Amino acid sequence: MTVLAGNALVGKVVLVSGGTQGIGAAAARAAARCGAEAIVVTGRRPEIASDLVDELSDLGAEALAMRCDVADVAQAQAAVAATVAEFERVDCVVNAAGFTERGTLLDTTPEMFENHVAVNLRAPFFIMQAAVRDMVARRSPGSIVNVLSISAFTGAPYLAPYAASKGGLASLTRNAAHAHRFDRIRINGLNIGWTATEGEDSVQRRFHGAGDGWLEEAGRRLPAGRLGDPDEIADMIVFLLSDGSGIVTGAVLDWDQKVMGAED
Repeated sequence: MTVLAGNALVGKVVLVSGGTQGIGAAAARAAARCGAEAIVVTGRRPEIASDLVDELSDLGAEALAMRCDVADVAQAQAAVAATVAEFERVDCVVNAAGFTERGTLLDTTPEMFENHVAVNLRAPFFIMQAAVRDMVARRSPGSIVNVLSISAFTGAPYLAPYAASKGGLASLTRNAAHAHRFDRIRINGLNIGWTATEGEDSVQRRFHGAGDGWLEEAGRRLPAGRLGDPDEIADMIVFLLSDGSGIVTGAVLDWDQKVMGAED
């Protein structure tokens, strides 16, 4: 596990969608360690974020947890508005909220498909819209990182709606980056692979009958001997948010231990 520290985000106001657990919470902690002035984390159950808010405060950041169901566009955009109202701006955004159910091309229902699109594609679109409007109005640079998935390439057959939504977000990331490059707003994405999060544990138990010990067993089948670590991903997110990543924009980076397109 790596832990990024320093002053990469000193003075920045950071909004993390889906920031109350998993990769989002790890990104919030990394941002605080790197000097962020204020961090807003959103989720459907902000009550579980009280310990996280205390952690962020102890690290020196003003911290706020906000209830938000990003599937509702009004709530998603209201999170940006509330951040601006509280801290007078938003400098950085991490779209980490995600939704996954198991569905193939043949058995995915319209409702399941819409749920994936609502959280994984529509929400980032309108959160970015609201945040970029604030940045443009202030004529200030900004940075956004969208958390995608390696499934954006194809994904397993049982991840059809998930792959579709994440593939759409990859294209949206590049489109938005291109549109706002002269506004000095950098927008990048991470295609993350199999990662050890609370959500993944729930998915494995719910959909795949996994029991205690599944994480270690799965890790033994992987090149690194383990799944990805949220803190490592968080370090990369902060790097992309920060000036340390230079002029990079429109990049969708693979963060995984398999090489896409390669065959043995």
